[in-house]
Amino acid sequence: MPAVALDIGTYSIKSIHAKPGKVPVIQRVVEVFNETGIALPTDDMTSSKLGELLDSFFGDNDLPRNDVRLSLPETVVSTKIINIPPLSDAELSSAIGWQAEQHIPIPPEELSLEYQVLYRPAKKENAQMRVLLVGTRKKMVEKYVAMFNEIGIEPTLLETQMISIIRSLQFTPEDPTTLIAHIGSSSMNLAIIHNGEIKFVISQMNGGQMLTKALEASIGLDASQAEQYKRSYGLDGNQFQGKVKDALLPAMNMLISEIRKSVQFFVNQNPQEVVQRIVLSGGTALLPGIVQHITNELGVEVLVSSPFTGIEGEIPENVNHPAMSVCMGLLQREL
Repeated sequence: MPAVALDIGTYSIKSIHAKPGKVPVIQRVVEVFNETGIALPTDDMTSSKLGELLDSFFGDNDLPRNDVRLSLPETVVSTKIINIPPLSDAELSSAIGWQAEQHIPIPPEELSLEYQVLYRPAKKENAQMRVLLVGTRKKMVEKYVAMFNEIGIEPTLLETQMISIIRSLQFTPEDPTTLIAHIGSSSMNLAIIHNGEIKFVISQMNGGQMLTKALEASIGLDASQAEQYKRSYGLDGNQFQGKVKDALLPAMNMLISEIRKSVQFFVNQNPQEVVQRIVLSGGTALLPGIVQHITNELGVEVLVSSPFTGIEGEIPENVNHPAMSVCMGLLQREL
């Protein structure tokens, strides 16, 4: 039965209609401009505005409303990996609330919590188990779901963007230690994967929009022109006499500084390890020249995510493939 995966960003709304599974079969990929600039409703007015846009989005694109899978921005989620003594599933279920109180900065009565065992040692092994905690505020989730209920949708799944992205990249324990940088319009989410396992996730409140604003201020363009120039010329110094690159560099280097801090944090925690590669996802991943610039700055291999590799069905060429990583991961999750 086909499903619809939906990733709502402040700049665009992305969706994939496909038969879900480990290898989804794609029927349609849609990306449209988010004219509201709202990714998550905060009150009745923003809920109504975004809800109306989504109602039209589903209607205009003839998308079914029966199996809809949603992403949650990392900026409203608290993600922690904890190390605790080995527990059975029943013991962990009893203890997880107390553990969340220690690690998730949301009051227990307001907390919506999910958890996943990343590693459980064998009985004879003298090691701790590792558990992923994902916490959000109940009222925020309830408001988000209620907005969809108003347009005839009962979401079957809500998941954080980074968890979906990691699934779409299909890591194995044999893969080199990798930093994922998902650069959206208004935020950048970073995660490190080591031995096929997530080590940490952090979110920064700056993204591609910061680059657009830098162009507006430096070259005197309006927002629409700045966005077009950014996408066309980016960090390619051979284009537009290098003026766009020069305008973008200070903001771009701020993002790279945050990536560098995350790499250093991991190395400080794991002195014997190094981050061997960086994978870019999100709309900004296709910025001209970004791969070479980050490679030069950080001295590691930089790749762009390719979520449609090995996938079947109707895969359009005219969409931003790295921006679809979240939707692909949602479709690959087993329910």
